Amino acid sequence: MPETILVVEDEPSLQETLAYNLKKDGYVVEAVGDGRSALETARRLKPDLIILDLMLPEMDGFEVARILRREMTTAIIMLTARDDEIDRVVGLEVGADDYLTKPFSMRELLARVKAQLRRERLIREDMSRTAESMPAHETLKFGNLIVNLTRREVTFHGQPKQLKPKEYELLLFFAEHRGQMLSREFILERVWGWDFIGDSRTVDVHVRWLRQKIETDSSNPTRIVTVRGGGYRFEG
Repeated sequence: MPETILVVEDEPSLQETLAYNLKKDGYVVEAVGDGRSALETARRLKPDLIILDLMLPEMDGFEVARILRREMTTAIIMLTARDDEIDRVVGLEVGADDYLTKPFSMRELLARVKAQLRRERLIREDMSRTAESMPAHETLKFGNLIVNLTRREVTFHGQPKQLKPKEYELLLFFAEHRGQMLSREFILERVWGWDFIGDSRTVDVHVRWLRQKIETDSSNPTRIVTVRGGGYRFEG
């Protein structure tokens, strides 16, 4: 079954070009031109991936991504006309999985779309294999942090925590390497894949999100600690 992509772009010529090339590659595509329509269409369509422009009428891409991230885990590639670092950082912080600065080549965009969708497929396959192979009582316990591997559920101080797929993968990777110093580059390669086009800032953003969910005080973490000049270490 072909994967579905939602294109959110207010420039008609670029919207048409994106939709044409994505359809040519075999994807089912819907396109809208403003932020509010993006939310409505994403909720109805539940696409496999969203290409989201930053500058939109009605509601900007930052706010759209922020709202969608509370409701779904769909991969988001953000488009920005500015090369400011702050835009890229904020885009990642509100939930974008990747970003591209305009102007960009269509070949690069299609490569990033393919890479994101491939990672999403691998995540779903891994979830299925884990559920089938683990007994119902299989859990990881780190004091007040409990991970149910079969149900892919995480509780902290007895309260369930909703982790996005990549946050969950990152937590399991940390648990697997408990006590080891892990560089950002190593984490990026093993959790996101060697073909991931983004940079190590992605790791920092996801670590911050994860700390907010499994640390008593995320501003003074004791479970995922930063190793100065190195990376991170999971203390359990």
